[in-house]
Amino acid sequence: MKLRTKGASRLMAYRVFASTVFASTVLASPAWCASRDENAADKIIGEEKAILTDAPNVPPAIMRKNATKVVVHIEVKEVEGRLADGVSYTFWTFGGKVPGKFIRVREGDLIEMHLDNHPDNKMPHNIDLHAVNGPGGGAAASLTAPGHSSVFSFKATNPGLYVYHCATAPVAMHVANGMYGLILVEPKEGLPKVDREYYVMQSDFYTKGPNGEQGLQPFSMVKAIDERPDYVVFNGAVGSTTGDKALTGNVGETMRLYVGDGGPNLTSSFHVIGQIFDTVWAEGNMSTPTHNVQTTMVPAGGSAIADFKLTVPGTFILVDHSLTRAFNRGALAQLKVAGAEDKMIYSGKTDDLVYLPEGAGARVAEQPGRAAPAAKDKAERIKAGEGIFANNCAACHQPAGQGVADAFPPLAKSDYLKGGKARVIKAVTGGLEGKVTVNGKNYDGVMPAWDLPDEDIANVLTYVYNSWGNSGETVTPDDIKAGRAKAN
Repeated sequence: MKLRTKGASRLMAYRVFASTVFASTVLASPAWCASRDENAADKIIGEEKAILTDAPNVPPAIMRKNATKVVVHIEVKEVEGRLADGVSYTFWTFGGKVPGKFIRVREGDLIEMHLDNHPDNKMPHNIDLHAVNGPGGGAAASLTAPGHSSVFSFKATNPGLYVYHCATAPVAMHVANGMYGLILVEPKEGLPKVDREYYVMQSDFYTKGPNGEQGLQPFSMVKAIDERPDYVVFNGAVGSTTGDKALTGNVGETMRLYVGDGGPNLTSSFHVIGQIFDTVWAEGNMSTPTHNVQTTMVPAGGSAIADFKLTVPGTFILVDHSLTRAFNRGALAQLKVAGAEDKMIYSGKTDDLVYLPEGAGARVAEQPGRAAPAAKDKAERIKAGEGIFANNCAACHQPAGQGVADAFPPLAKSDYLKGGKARVIKAVTGGLEGKVTVNGKNYDGVMPAWDLPDEDIANVLTYVYNSWGNSGETVTPDDIKAGRAKAN
């Protein structure tokens, strides 16, 4: 009995010791070096105007060692802009773009918030900052009619990365129209230094027309309530952070992503294809970083901070790993890394062997039909076809039509296209399987049939014929109707 009591006492002593060590280690870390009460009592020295940036840019790190008064001016604007190629939308914005301005302050700061509602706007708006300890996060204090300005202040007592959004009724509608952003409350000792920082925010959009329907699309409250988004995007639009607008970096640099999710409904499974996050501060907290993370969940109205090192060059794809959101609804961005290769870290392809599993039939790539607006002339047909190509064809044939060696034939200067429009139309509408020779090289694979409207197929083929040194022919919907492959 005495031995058991002694053992129990030792176990209890160990637990107390371990918890004390853990608490002292965590509480002494830079991010938790001050309590909420200590930050609230910090003396305010001086005043400065906040540096605000549009995504994907981030204001510079804060170098000062004291709390100060930070004055933030944000203008609410209702603006029409691009949601996807050929699709426009009336966004409600904090600062003219989606997401809203990135705000960077320091714990202990006193923030004086000015919310200016542009006189041309039609709706009242406000701002709810998750960094605020106070009713509504500032929403009640900032309800602002068009042509008016509201002012309130708050103490940044808790370090972290926080979402802000509009909270005017109907709240989901204001958020779904683009009213959200991030505010970083830096710990007093700052975050670990990195070479590059970027701002990426996911959100879901609900339009009356289906994904891809052209023209100005109004908001659909029915779809929003049912949580059936037509678009899931990074930084406010399909393709907002790709191509010449992609994030950039160099081999050897360290990178930090400030990731937010405006919602209003979907949780993001945030992932960078081909990268492992060295450190993640989940849900934007500054107290409990995790390491060696592949994918991190970012809830609607939440955030995460992800750090990693760039070790090899190439184009890396940022996605919501709920993958139809990425590849069908727009939640996809690019990170382009330049520099020398390191074959020990990543070799690239070292061999290409023949592999023939059983059962490879031509398949139909399903896509809901819709009545596409008719192109008025060849120029409109080419323009519409460019967007269709980007959404349906570029993954295999590549954005510049160069194809992929030994896998997907090129469309650029393609002699296959010279064999007549009829066989090209049949291949697109019925699929293509087996050996085919293009520009003197043999390919043996499967091309899926595309179940698209005649107008869309005519547009994309006209785009292909008028790109990359091809013949310049025009393909019409009547051509497609006459040459469409018959269903089996």
